[in-house]
Amino acid sequence: MRILFVGDVVGRPGRDAVLGLVPRLRDERRLDAIVVNCENVASGRGVTPDIADRLLRSGVDVLTGGNHIWRFKEIESYLEEEPRLVRPANYPNAPGHGSYTLALTGGRTLGVIQIEGRVFMRSLGCPFVAITQELSRLGPVTATLVDLHCEASSEKQALAWHFDGRLSAAIGTHTHVPTADERILPRGTAFLTDAGMTGPYASVIGMDVESSVRRFLTQRQTHHKVAEGDVRLCGAIIDIDDANGHATAIERICVPWKD
Repeated sequence: MRILFVGDVVGRPGRDAVLGLVPRLRDERRLDAIVVNCENVASGRGVTPDIADRLLRSGVDVLTGGNHIWRFKEIESYLEEEPRLVRPANYPNAPGHGSYTLALTGGRTLGVIQIEGRVFMRSLGCPFVAITQELSRLGPVTATLVDLHCEASSEKQALAWHFDGRLSAAIGTHTHVPTADERILPRGTAFLTDAGMTGPYASVIGMDVESSVRRFLTQRQTHHKVAEGDVRLCGAIIDIDDANGHATAIERICVPWKD
């Protein structure tokens, strides 16, 4: 099984990159499944039902959210209706689901889970417990991928090591900065601290440079405006042995996009 995981999609530039590149990448890289983090796809924060539908129609198989998933009220009913949009599993009493099982050709299945970290973020349920519970809910699957939506690199790494061998891949999101530490842990879990963002890299984590710098200089809130230059699709491709669910390879990708 070969999976493409795409890091946080930011605003219209990131959205256009996914819509334009996903069909081509599926063919060129012989992908079996494509999982995309979409929590920043609507003007830099949140996702709307319409945008989620467009991404799914483009060839994306599963969407994951994050701490901004709740920005638009209408997403709550959508989460109940569309199981392919997965929200962090450790939110208490939340609409939607923390995992999804994707059926693939040949009777293979991919379980997708998402959790949100607690370090420098909200005081949520324990992500270690949440992953364990979602693995139990998924039951037997060919492979399992977890989106680790965390601020702290240490928390992502601790989670990956704790579940080494029980997950096919544990890929970090949230910081929008791609890391260069892709590896396969000793018991067969592919890990990357952060997949990076899909969006404009001539920016401050996707936002307009001038307004972002002004915020730091003045220590006052400024309007968030999505940047536009140097758009790239970033993420990772993971190869998994269908026989045991262990990763055999992980490759970072960063594909330029010009519309």
